[in-house]
Amino acid sequence: MADPGPAPGGAATAASAAQLRAALVTHLERIGGIRSAPVRAAFLAVPRHLFTPGEPLHRAYANDIVVTRTDSAGMPTSSVSAPGMQAVMLEQAQVRPGMRVLEIGSGGYNAALLAELAGPAGQVVTADIDPQVTARARDCLARAGYLQVTVVLADGEYGVPGHAPYDRIIVTAGAWDIPPAWPAQLAAGGRLVVPLRIRGLTRSAAFEPRDGHLASLSHLWCAFVPVQGAGARAEQRLLLDRSGVAVRTDDDVPGDAAVLGRALAGPAVAEWSGVRTRGGGLDSLFLWLAGTLPRFGLLTRPGTEAARALAEPASPYGGPAVLGADGGSFAYLTSRPAGAGGQVRELGARGHGPDGAGLAGVLAGGVRRWDAGPRRGPAAQIAVYPAGTPAAALPPGGQVIAKRHTLVVLCWPRAPATAPS
Repeated sequence: MADPGPAPGGAATAASAAQLRAALVTHLERIGGIRSAPVRAAFLAVPRHLFTPGEPLHRAYANDIVVTRTDSAGMPTSSVSAPGMQAVMLEQAQVRPGMRVLEIGSGGYNAALLAELAGPAGQVVTADIDPQVTARARDCLARAGYLQVTVVLADGEYGVPGHAPYDRIIVTAGAWDIPPAWPAQLAAGGRLVVPLRIRGLTRSAAFEPRDGHLASLSHLWCAFVPVQGAGARAEQRLLLDRSGVAVRTDDDVPGDAAVLGRALAGPAVAEWSGVRTRGGGLDSLFLWLAGTLPRFGLLTRPGTEAARALAEPASPYGGPAVLGADGGSFAYLTSRPAGAGGQVRELGARGHGPDGAGLAGVLAGGVRRWDAGPRRGPAAQIAVYPAGTPAAALPPGGQVIAKRHTLVVLCWPRAPATAPS
């Protein structure tokens, strides 16, 4: 579905802004971002163009991010997130009138939406580690009339204890881990919504405290600029070719970019799984492979002709990969036409390097196991336990991913049994 277009004549008037706001809300409802009346009302009320100064009015109301700050390499460090993603997270959070809300990562616009949802009896605190970001957020909020929002300069790793406890904590930057301060500053019955990075795959997850750990209520794919400060954790990026084909890993996975690049340029060995898909729907598979396969990574690729000639991942710009223990072999998820004019595709793996065939077999086997169970069952559950929790206290059969502060456990419930006919 296309985003709303520019206002006739491009005049930045209150009337045309209101028209574009209404068109954006209609778009977000159509794509399933907005699902409730309170979130709809908040998006209709907040003038997004006042939080994107310098942008054309039609860009301010497009379903796209607006980068507001970059680092020395030109990479975004702060942005006004895409409205569709903000709507999804607000629906996950279920902020109600009178609630106390902490936002970690300030842009101003999302804090204004939260203020609309929390109402006059609520309180919204928005925090960021960058003084230029907080100054900008404070100015934009004042310009839009949201003087009740408290803007704090702080490292989000530690929350904002001076205003705690919070009924909701919403993190608007990609987090590799969940620091102890966040659940500690939640009120009883509170909820944490955070873009959590799991072996390179980021999921916007809504958590509630439960018996000493956090249990997910929902989660879905997303992309955010990473957190800064004490919680920052860089990925390893191995550039395999000048065309931009690379392998990213989130753990300490061995790999030599030059050796892997030579393997990529050499012959490939493919193993096909026999598993077919139609129209994408690979999100569940990606998370399954990330949780179950050793030495997991993500092969990424720009959409250039040179990069396409080297790598054919199952997703247009990349997807799951497995690196060999030798540091010079890898395999990645691929696909090939399998019917219906190319709409049906068979999943498989393409391996490179001395152990490429074996790694392709490992990856194809993971696809078959997903197809045999998790594909047809309920969505994975994500549980977060404090680091050092004994194995006996973790969910049986879960895949454990160790982080600094926590153990992230992925569990795939079994599909309910079908009643005999």
